[in-house]
Amino acid sequence: MSRIDESKTFVPVSIAVLTVSDTRTASNDTSGNALAERIEAAGHRIAARAILPDNADMLESILRKWVADPAIDVVISTGGTGVTGRDVTPEAFARVVDKVIEGFGELFRVLSYQKIGTSAIQSRAVGGVAGGTYLFALPGSPDAVKDGWDDILRFQLDARHHPCN
Repeated sequence: MSRIDESKTFVPVSIAVLTVSDTRTASNDTSGNALAERIEAAGHRIAARAILPDNADMLESILRKWVADPAIDVVISTGGTGVTGRDVTPEAFARVVDKVIEGFGELFRVLSYQKIGTSAIQSRAVGGVAGGTYLFALPGSPDAVKDGWDDILRFQLDARHHPCN
């Protein structure tokens, strides 16, 4: 159960959105667009946005750049979390994170299971912290982005959420 304490002041955070795909472009990035729209509708800011191919070295490079940028509080990626040979987002995140947020991936898969059944095990959604910046990797479908944001991240990135924010 998520609770927002409306008596507290909302504090917007600056979020970088990263789409990981060998085929998506700015004109057809449905998942990245869905995520960006939700972030802005919640009152947060888009601090940066990029589309990169499934390449662990490139992903690591942009993650390190954004973690080092004091204007970015959170990085949320979409795509590259599956189990095919080209899916390397979790591996790139592992190279960068200082601490893994185990519960994020676990909760995401529980929520996914309720909607898509046992196919949820194919998701390698991950979360972590690097240099004080929060990093979350969501699967690349618009529905997965909606589930990750609507059911988890919009609450966890709102300082008014109780308990423990």
